[in-house]
Amino acid sequence: MIAKKSKDIKTLFEAKGGGISRAREALSGVSALVVGIASTGVSCARFLRKCGADVVATDSRPAEEIPEVDGLKALGVKITAGGHEGVDLNPTGLVIVSPGVPYNIPLLAAARQAGAHVISDIELAYLFIDSPIVAIAGTNGKTTTTTLIGEMLKDAGIRAFVGGNIGRPVIEFVESDAGAAVVVLEISSFHLETTRTFNPHIAVLLNITEDHLDRYDSFEHYAETKFRLFENHTRSDYAIVNVNDPLIAGRIREKGIGNGSLVPFTVAGGLAEGLSLKGDAILYRRGKEMAEVYPAAGFGLRGLHNMENIMASIAAARISGVGQESILRTLKGFKGLGHRMELVREIDGVEYVDDSKATNIGAVMMALKGIAGPVILIAGGKDKGGDYRVMNELIRKKVRLLILLGEARPKIRDAFSGLTDIVMVNTLKDAVRVAGSKAKPGDTVLLSPACSSFDMFKSYKDRGEKFRQEVNSL
Repeated sequence: MIAKKSKDIKTLFEAKGGGISRAREALSGVSALVVGIASTGVSCARFLRKCGADVVATDSRPAEEIPEVDGLKALGVKITAGGHEGVDLNPTGLVIVSPGVPYNIPLLAAARQAGAHVISDIELAYLFIDSPIVAIAGTNGKTTTTTLIGEMLKDAGIRAFVGGNIGRPVIEFVESDAGAAVVVLEISSFHLETTRTFNPHIAVLLNITEDHLDRYDSFEHYAETKFRLFENHTRSDYAIVNVNDPLIAGRIREKGIGNGSLVPFTVAGGLAEGLSLKGDAILYRRGKEMAEVYPAAGFGLRGLHNMENIMASIAAARISGVGQESILRTLKGFKGLGHRMELVREIDGVEYVDDSKATNIGAVMMALKGIAGPVILIAGGKDKGGDYRVMNELIRKKVRLLILLGEARPKIRDAFSGLTDIVMVNTLKDAVRVAGSKAKPGDTVLLSPACSSFDMFKSYKDRGEKFRQEVNSL
């Protein structure tokens, strides 16, 4: 393979937009490496080949475990599977990292040392997108907020692409050359690790709590990665941020949060500018001229954390040109996504709620804060490195019984010992059976694990479906 000169590779980052036609011109003849052959990596490898790049794709899994291998080979992609040994970095000018691949693996360190440009699929797509981008980041609530903004735009008749970390990889938007008035993207910290020029016109940061500490050096490192969302902002851009989050509020006070226009929101109320609660309604103030009221009665989403998601969505939609009527209509019709504070069933005055998507401590805290009565909490799974003790006060006040399962059982038990009654079980079926036998009218049985699902289940969705089945069998 003959690589383009590194000077030519650099020109990729010196221009913006142009869609698929510019991509074909800019990427033709480039030697590219795609690391990770899951959905994002497959889309990027296909896109690069269609643009005339010489592509190698590598994955730690053996080839027989990667269904897409044959299709990529047919396109002329060279595959290195079963590990990254044997990947020749000498001709490589561009490396695309799939979000599931840790940023600090030896292959990527070697690629950087060799002078290659290591970027995410989000950065690659951004280079060729002409439409304004709304990017949603945060530890919790990203998918709900991204989907909600997309629905608001749709109701207003504004053509939008919704993707990124949710649904379709964004590179497919560039490849299809379909065009859209707005591109709405869910962005993970994994994407932001390797962005360079990425600059969403509207950047939303919902919250930052401990998560993925098995991947990052520290919580501070994880948080700094989130703040990269704003590093290329100009005065014409917007930063929609949750100032009720102490880490975000502290960052604004100490360092600021980029050069864009700040649009704050909080469930605490009392903002002179931005979005806050006033009684049972959301008040949105922008300057002296605009003060809009969004009554919460009839909203399809429940829980305090969803009120934050709603506030962020309103701000992003209004800035994008969506009218208040479309926003209210969407909020009344949108019932939320599965496994996020989803009511499964009520039995004899006891509500059973599936919050399996709560794979970190911050999500569980928001869930508990949003429930008025006593809680029987089912938690546990594969530990992600967080400190469960930050939940001590909530556990003591709100959780009548804590049922633990999975690998993290001993660590969680030790964190909450003496604060509430604790039962250790081996299966989710046992957990639901114990909860059903102990629950009283007015209780909420809440599956909100604070851990990933991969010790016992295929995914958080699989865990939530199993919970639903067990509840329905009571």
